[in-house]
Amino acid sequence: MLGKVFKAYDIRSTYPDPLNESMAWQIGYGCAEFLLNDAAAAGQTTPMMKSIVVGHDMRKSSPSLRDALTQGMMDGGATVIDVGLVDTPFVYFAINHLDCAGGVQVTASHNPPQYNGFKVSRRKAKPVGEGTGLEVIRKAGALVDVRTKGSGEKRYEQRDLWDAYREHVLQFCDTSGKKLRVAIDASNGMAGTMVPKVFGKTGDNVPGLEVVPLYFDNSKGEFVHEPNPLVAANLKDLQALVVKEQCDFGICFDGDADRLMVVDERGGIVGCDHLTALLAAWFLERNKGSAIVYDLRSSKALEEDIIKGGGKPVKGRVGHVFMKAALAEHQGVFGGELSGHFYFRDNFNADSGAIAMATLLTVAAERGVGSTTTMSQLIKPIARYAQSGEINFENEDKEATLADLKAEYAARGKIDELDGVTVDCFNTEGWWCNVRKSNTEPLLRLNLEAKTAQKKDEMVEAIADMLGERVAH
Repeated sequence: MLGKVFKAYDIRSTYPDPLNESMAWQIGYGCAEFLLNDAAAAGQTTPMMKSIVVGHDMRKSSPSLRDALTQGMMDGGATVIDVGLVDTPFVYFAINHLDCAGGVQVTASHNPPQYNGFKVSRRKAKPVGEGTGLEVIRKAGALVDVRTKGSGEKRYEQRDLWDAYREHVLQFCDTSGKKLRVAIDASNGMAGTMVPKVFGKTGDNVPGLEVVPLYFDNSKGEFVHEPNPLVAANLKDLQALVVKEQCDFGICFDGDADRLMVVDERGGIVGCDHLTALLAAWFLERNKGSAIVYDLRSSKALEEDIIKGGGKPVKGRVGHVFMKAALAEHQGVFGGELSGHFYFRDNFNADSGAIAMATLLTVAAERGVGSTTTMSQLIKPIARYAQSGEINFENEDKEATLADLKAEYAARGKIDELDGVTVDCFNTEGWWCNVRKSNTEPLLRLNLEAKTAQKKDEMVEAIADMLGERVAH
């Protein structure tokens, strides 16, 4: 049964079938065995290395799943430090702040309310995925004797770390008192708790900031719209609010507040690769020559602007496990992903929606948003190429199709297989694309960019013919 809920990067499924409290206990036991052994193998022997941080989101099933998870951890020999109702990046902070063996956030991120799950992190908030520990947790949980349930010593404490977390996040925020009016859609998720506690209910913790809130109530564990800002339909209410209230821009968070999307003052959606370029330029002004890590599906404009800013562009595979590893390997200062995850060297190489917001406020104030310029004017020179967005195709023979794609275009452009197949004909024909396999479905995902809209449409049509049946949005 455990195999049904383990995914590539986390543990997630519908509640209470198949994910339930009994399974949560098994997972907790497996987490304790893996995280404590991992700390010991690294030579970490401090008392706190017997401790695991646990947080949870606002879903109705989260408290009972947390209780079962923590009981499993204690039965597995761990001390549990419960940090309460928090956003996922809070757990990353707490692991490092307390120097623990790891941590688990009870959350299903952007999924509908009937879902729940667990995001597991090791020491230093390093992500745990398939191949880096989830398979060990799954095996340990499956093999544990249920008769050990409740037999462990109760080593449990609650900690309120909001003051320390606020101080950490606001290190990234310096508006110099310049006025910014920002609409924030919390998606009835954890940003509804995080934003008031960190930035202030109306932005009063940041000089000059005024927050116009939308969907901050998370007390019912339900959503007015799906808490996934990557879906354009979920941004409509925020777009309307920004225009109506004459805000300088808007921010929409996902359910566990580790990701965000931005809309400009006209309600236009800002691509996360374009936002990465805007923030990267600011980081490079302060960290000359540093590496910037980015999702390989990102616009060519991002790579060009990193080089222009004196930085080192580093393409990363899609997924937070790979992005965090690439940021650490290349000692980069900052990274961004099309999914809305943003990564920071000074945040333990981890992603954070709160810090992304803090940094954006800083950059917006410094660049004159709200006084001498607008968000759309800042983004316009970055958004200089035509993009297809991600297009999905049903395909039952993904490997053969990718091989055909390589064969078709090998003589015309550069082929890269870092993640799927990237065909780069940008310098010769004015276009490039990436085609990746879905990890869980018979789908191929196409992202294509060209120097002109005409070339983009032409090449999408040509490549679509090879990929299968297009999936309607």
